[in-house]
Amino acid sequence: MLKYSELREKIGIKPLLDEDNSQAYVTHYLYNRDNGSAHYFEEPAIEYFSKLNEHSSLLTQKKLSFKWDIPFPSPDKPKFKFIDLFAGIGGLRLAYQKEGGKCVFSSEYNKFAKVTYEANFGEVPFGDITKIDEKQIPDHDVLLAGFPCQPFSIAGVSKKKSLGRQHGFLDETQGTLFFDIARIIKEKRPRAFMLENVKNLVSHDKGRTFEVIYNALDELNYTIHFRVLDGKYFVPQHRERIVIVGFDRNVFEGKDDFQFPALPDPDKKIRDILDEEIEAKYTLSDKLWNYLQGYAAKHKAKGNGFGFGLTNLDGISRTMSARYYKDGAEILIPQEDVNPRRLTPRECARLQGFPDDYRIPVSDNQAYRQFGNSVVMPLMNAVAKEVVKVLDRFDG
Repeated sequence: MLKYSELREKIGIKPLLDEDNSQAYVTHYLYNRDNGSAHYFEEPAIEYFSKLNEHSSLLTQKKLSFKWDIPFPSPDKPKFKFIDLFAGIGGLRLAYQKEGGKCVFSSEYNKFAKVTYEANFGEVPFGDITKIDEKQIPDHDVLLAGFPCQPFSIAGVSKKKSLGRQHGFLDETQGTLFFDIARIIKEKRPRAFMLENVKNLVSHDKGRTFEVIYNALDELNYTIHFRVLDGKYFVPQHRERIVIVGFDRNVFEGKDDFQFPALPDPDKKIRDILDEEIEAKYTLSDKLWNYLQGYAAKHKAKGNGFGFGLTNLDGISRTMSARYYKDGAEILIPQEDVNPRRLTPRECARLQGFPDDYRIPVSDNQAYRQFGNSVVMPLMNAVAKEVVKVLDRFDG
């Protein structure tokens, strides 16, 4: 039987070149042929195949047979459907697939993240979410989104109120990427959603940003639960993120009784994720190491806390950021008789709780950016378990 890796070569799946979403349509069609969502992608997919000499008629007749030889295929018998917005490299997808979910739609703007996503899931995400019609997204049970935090404008609200005009909180979020989540929720009415963002979302603009988000979701008639959670209970990294979970009141009538997961004792150590043999290129040059030491000394003299983080191997690391590729300053690994070193991309993957069979098909710099922007997957999976418990309870 034909393998997906062979098929992708024959039909030219190259995520870096998918500017018109044609490859996204094809891979989404192939991924959804068995679950009732294929019709959302069928026409553009068949048009793409019609330009090829081989396999086009088989696809049209829905007889194209192949085997998914990817690291993380969907469950054979999925329990629920979900979509993956601002998908990054699929950390949230992994968390929900582990609980029996089938992803029926994904979207990610960054073309290099698309490469990593397709290598692991066999699916090219759609691009710019602001250009995607919410009516063209398949029905789903759970919406996932690790959306970027942009400034929210709440100017004019008090003026509208003083003039006796009605205003909706959805109106306030237009011009931000959160608006795209809200419009999709409004149209598709998933039973539940889970959103993830930086801890500072709670305090941004003296709490007004989060108030706008909360009220927009409440106005959509969802019961909202939120908490700041730290990844250190699952991986050796201090990484706080806010997680927002919502359940449709039309379905659950406010009786979802959702609880955030109980967290295990934090017993993780940075040495547990390290490789024994490391290429010399990850050791800092004398020039860079001298610069980082000088930079730290200058700020220490001023009473500031800025500087590199030389990690205790029996402790946990600072938060890894997307800037890690620049100098590795926030997480440096001490070495005997030589300068400290950066983590390798594989070690960064482990620091975020990604399994070792997760493929890293991009350059080191791109990998650092991608894992720095991603989520602590086991923490998200712990939340996913609790979300799915609610779905299962009401299904029963």
